[in-house]
Amino acid sequence: MKFVFLVVGLCAGFAGMAQAQLPPIFEASRAKEAQTEATVRRYLSPVKILWQTGTIQNAERLLKVGNGQADLSGQNMCSLKSDASGKPSLLLDFGRELHGGLQIVTGQWRESKPITVRIRFGESASEAMADIEPKQNATNDHAIRDMTVQVPWLGKLEIGNTGFRFVRIDLVDGNTELLLKELRAIFVFRDIPYLGSFRSSDETLNKIWATGAYTVHLNMQDYLWDGIKRDRLVWVGDMHPEVSTINAVFGANEVVPKSLDLARDITPLPGWMNGISTYSMWWILIHKDWYLHNGNLAYLKEQQPYLVKLVDLLIAKIDDKNSEKLDGTRFLDWPSSENPKGIHAGLQSMMVWSLGAAGDISRILSDPTTAKKCDEAVARLKQYVPDPNQSKQGAALLALSGLTPPEKANRDVLAVNGAQNFSTFYGYYMLQAQAKAGDYKGALANIRQFWGGMLELGATTFWEDFNLDWVKNAGRIDELVAEGKKDIHGDCGAYCYIGFRHSLAHGWASGPTPWLTEHVLGIKVVEPGCKAIKIEPHLEDLTFAEGTFPTPYGIVKVKHTKLASGKVQTEVSGPKQVRIIR
Repeated sequence: MKFVFLVVGLCAGFAGMAQAQLPPIFEASRAKEAQTEATVRRYLSPVKILWQTGTIQNAERLLKVGNGQADLSGQNMCSLKSDASGKPSLLLDFGRELHGGLQIVTGQWRESKPITVRIRFGESASEAMADIEPKQNATNDHAIRDMTVQVPWLGKLEIGNTGFRFVRIDLVDGNTELLLKELRAIFVFRDIPYLGSFRSSDETLNKIWATGAYTVHLNMQDYLWDGIKRDRLVWVGDMHPEVSTINAVFGANEVVPKSLDLARDITPLPGWMNGISTYSMWWILIHKDWYLHNGNLAYLKEQQPYLVKLVDLLIAKIDDKNSEKLDGTRFLDWPSSENPKGIHAGLQSMMVWSLGAAGDISRILSDPTTAKKCDEAVARLKQYVPDPNQSKQGAALLALSGLTPPEKANRDVLAVNGAQNFSTFYGYYMLQAQAKAGDYKGALANIRQFWGGMLELGATTFWEDFNLDWVKNAGRIDELVAEGKKDIHGDCGAYCYIGFRHSLAHGWASGPTPWLTEHVLGIKVVEPGCKAIKIEPHLEDLTFAEGTFPTPYGIVKVKHTKLASGKVQTEVSGPKQVRIIR
């Protein structure tokens, strides 16, 4: 399953523009002020009318492919009429989560004056039906999802900039007939190919890989966001799973360095990125991974002045007992936020992991002084090991940092009760720790149960938060919630994502996508710039797995087939510049 968007003749069109005279506003004096967008816009008709009420005729007209142009024919219009019986409403389903807005194309009604309508966007059907009120926390935070606007007579209006799948339109004016030619989603996205791919004998895993990839793709706007409805911000910790997904699916993309640089430039030291100490540490880890995959030494060198000072700041946060004493917001993820012992275990681990990465970067940058500082700090931190039994988040980081044997962390904490107490963000690190412990079977079971659980409820993108306890008696997000059923969007969630404020397209939840590429396809980069890649598949109960992986030199292709003997037969091909290690 791939989402590849092509623009025919785009390059030729730009070439022609280069020869033409630009409008006066783009003269040299203002050229630098003009910001270009990295995204494109496409217009999509809805695929289903999920609900309607009131006097409505020819609603099916709205499902037809449109052209965005009002015309004088007046033929085959959808009519919404308010009368003594009430005011009409429609709920449209666009088939999958999108980022963008709505285009409304109107016809000619009796009087040539605007008509007032109410538009509600929703990531779930129930959100699009909800009012702004405190009960289920429907809000207009970060992006307006509920608005009252006037639409023109015989014209076009484009509104909205949010994440949504569903749109409800209500006719507000009384004793009025609204004629609609088209209601189309304005889909805003980066027009980039899916270079990485994954396919196996398990269709659920295939859908999970593709859904994680698509979730991150939607969040690759002008900057790399956490969510397309909320918060639409550059949260550096959220970026780590997202960048891992980008490396596995899209390869190098300017949205990553642009976002990393923004976080650096708006965070003068001794401040922490986003006010959270772990997020500054994630910045270091992302840079190491980005260099490993793309090999851009010049860009890595640009980070050196900030990195050196950040290393000094981190080292200053080690006490005389070799324990972290980090200030700022002490945060791993929201589900672990009320567990101070689990947070402490995670912070100690993050100090080891990030300072180890900073030492590696410093050696690459020929800075032995900083590398030595990092090595000495890591050696001190390893003398103090917190209790690994406090949370799955803390246990995962302790295993990944080497403070706790992965097998012990998995046996005692991570593998207990399967995907219970997993989280959408730190689930990625729980899976990575299970792989480090050699428990690929358990990790695959957790992926199927946890991320597959969202798909079973109608998800087309992965959510900011999910809990297996929510599933019992829950309705799907792509249906109106039946009487007696739980509204999994409006009734669930906690902390900053209670009810409808909960984002249903959050990039930090994409961890299974890079995990399946790394551990099932077995593709692991071992030399900067993908100059060497190790292939070590783990099929477990799969009969085959195949896919592609982007490198700076081109695509690596792998195919693994389990033979009757149980042995795995592997076929690999790739650019000559990439050395394959088997």
